[in-house]
Amino acid sequence: MTPVEHSDRWVLNLRGRRVARATLARNLALSHDSGWDVMVEPPALLSHGPVHTNPGVPLAPASRSRASQLLGTSVLSAVAFKSGALRMVFDAGPHLNCSDSSSGAAWEITGPRGWRFTSVPGNGLAVSPGRAETQ
Repeated sequence: MTPVEHSDRWVLNLRGRRVARATLARNLALSHDSGWDVMVEPPALLSHGPVHTNPGVPLAPASRSRASQLLGTSVLSAVAFKSGALRMVFDAGPHLNCSDSSSGAAWEITGPRGWRFTSVPGNGLAVSPGRAETQ
């Protein structure tokens, strides 16, 4: 299944994918069991539930334990907005929200067959489409 484009967003095909590795050093890195990798630059927000009801806390190297709660969880939803924002929801309740950045790429997601989604400084999204599957 490939990512699906809508007028204002891309719905990524991460549903049901388990987080196999979660590290937080200078940035948050999540590797999924299906070849998808997520790199997020702070100050992304990690909340339990939607941000409008629980603002969450900014991820930073000092909050490694918060990032570790994503390990072993499965993705319920992953949406890359064309505005440059990213929202991921995990089955254990955490929500990861990353807004666009005016100074650099706030996040990047790479996947199988060459897919790449990158936030663009100053409000945007760059998409490198994947290669067609070979039969």
